[in-house]
Formats: sequence, structure tokens, C-alpha cells
Amino acid sequence: MTSTFTPPGLARFNDLEERAAVAALHEACASMTWVRRLTAARPYATADELYAASDAALAELTAADLAEAMAGHPPIGRPRPGDPASAREQRGMAGASEELKAEMLELNVAYQEKFGHVFLICATGLTGERMRDAVKERIGNAPEREREIVRTELEKINRIRLARLVEEDA
Repeated sequence: MTSTFTPPGLARFNDLEERAAVAALHEACASMTWVRRLTAARPYATADELYAASDAALAELTAADLAEAMAGHPPIGRPRPGDPASAREQRGMAGASEELKAEMLELNVAYQEKFGHVFLICATGLTGERMRDAVKERIGNAPEREREIVRTELEKINRIRLARLVEEDA
């Protein structure tokens, strides 16, 4: 027997007026193409259905759409003031040494010069050292390979942010 129960947070999201749904999704991902696709596909019966729609929308983003999505992410180690999501996600850098923070800044700049966008990683649960090691490893990638890694990291980030959006009880 299948359940038709929609969790309260997801039901609330499904019932949002379009403008409010767009705003909520835009906080999760800055790509308006992604936001429009997810908004248009409402209502979602389950969170897994929403996550699958997110993954499918991400897979079809153009290079310009990806650039728009990445522009919504601050560099690792420099969360935007007043942005609780980036501060929470980058918590692993909060207690990092000044040396590690300075090294991350240099690596972020080198990465951005090479690829033309911020270093994007699903930082939730990662230490500053793991983020540093990841940027050091990925800076040697070919642009095509890095674009696919970025897409995968964005998928992870979006799922975490969507879960937070639809799993809230109030």
C-alpha cells in the first residue's frame, strides 16, 4: 500500500503562491531556469519527487545557467554577511587557523582565475582542511571535467537546501 501523505513542509511549499515559491527556491539556487522548472512542476507528492526534479533540472542547465547558479555562492571561507545558509554550510572554515584562511583565499583566487567562477563544493560537514585539499586537487582539472564536478556539487547543495525548505514543520 502506498502512502499519499505529503509531509507538512512539502505541502506548505506546494501551496505557496508562485511568487513566494520562486523566492524560496531562489534562496536554494540562484539559477532562474532551475527555479522556474521546479516551480512549474508543483505540486510534489514526496520530497524524493522534488529532489528528482531538481536533479533533472540541474542536468539540463546550460553553461550560462550554471554560471548564474554559481554566482549565488560566496567563496569558501567568506560567507556573505546575513546569509545563514552559507555560514551554516561553511562552518568547517569558521574555526580554521589564520594560515588556512589565507591559503584558502589564495586558492580561491587562483581557481577563479583559471575557471572564471568561484570554487564550488558541498561544504556541509567538511573541515577547512578537506575543502583546501579539494580545491588543490580540482584546480588541475580540465574545464570540462570541472564543470561536471561543479554540477554534481551543486546537486548536493541544492538537495540539502531543499530538504531544509520542505522538511520544516512550521
